[in-house]
Amino acid sequence: MEVLIADDDALSRRILQDVLVTWGYQVKVTKNGHEAWEALQREDTPSLAILDWMMPGLDGVEICKLLRQQAKDRYTYIILLTSRYRPEDIVQGLEAGADDYIIKPFNPEELKYRLKIGQRIIDLEERILGLARIDYLTGLLNRRAFMERLEAEISRSKREKTSLGIIIIDLDFFKRVNDSYGHLAGDRVLQSVARCLQQSCRRYDFAGRYGGEEFILGFPGVTKEGIQDIAFRIRKSISQCKTICTGQQEPITVTASLGVACMEDHFDADQLISAADDALYQAKREGRDKVVMAGS
Repeated sequence: MEVLIADDDALSRRILQDVLVTWGYQVKVTKNGHEAWEALQREDTPSLAILDWMMPGLDGVEICKLLRQQAKDRYTYIILLTSRYRPEDIVQGLEAGADDYIIKPFNPEELKYRLKIGQRIIDLEERILGLARIDYLTGLLNRRAFMERLEAEISRSKREKTSLGIIIIDLDFFKRVNDSYGHLAGDRVLQSVARCLQQSCRRYDFAGRYGGEEFILGFPGVTKEGIQDIAFRIRKSISQCKTICTGQQEPITVTASLGVACMEDHFDADQLISAADDALYQAKREGRDKVVMAGS
């Protein structure tokens, strides 16, 4: 794990850096408050930071206040390092947004285990955020997480002038599965289809549950012809997917209708999804178990 340190005193900074490196941390070194603040604004900023209280320009307490005013996806765990030891100083630092407080000269063992506490909190937050992005039944991205990823991929597609395709999938007559076999069996079918979709994706593709029996897939860098071929393979794979349920002599099989769309220069996420959605409904009108490309 990487730790950001900020201290304007060269000797203190070097001692702290050497100790952290000895413990196996990667260290991002900043020499004053302004450098630390700039580093904390980057997307790849460390999640753990040790800030000296007294620094020219921006001090550690001011950085804490500014950072806590931001609505950021990732939390930064901050330890204030200072020679100020009065109870009111400690309260001031914690009130500003620091998570912990170490008094100079620091005891290495104390700092070591306070960092471990911070690391546990960061790890827990990442696990919670990960769970919040996943559909509990299928293990795919939930709708919100998929849309966030799609927005990011659209921005990259426009910036790098690369292609991007999506496929919306609706399982045909899925209500009949629930009515005939029960909702638990229906859940098993959704899980089987989700595994099938994951196997059809490359490691940089992304798959989500769009709602009910609908799924959505994103394919960065895939051409219009390429995504059509992928869609045909997925349609066939779903039709061959067999779900074994307790008490059923025969496996349950389903078919799917697929709407396909490719990124165009003027598209945003809503327009791309709308194009794929229109193609999906055309596939359903034309008899289902079918792939339709938007604009065809």
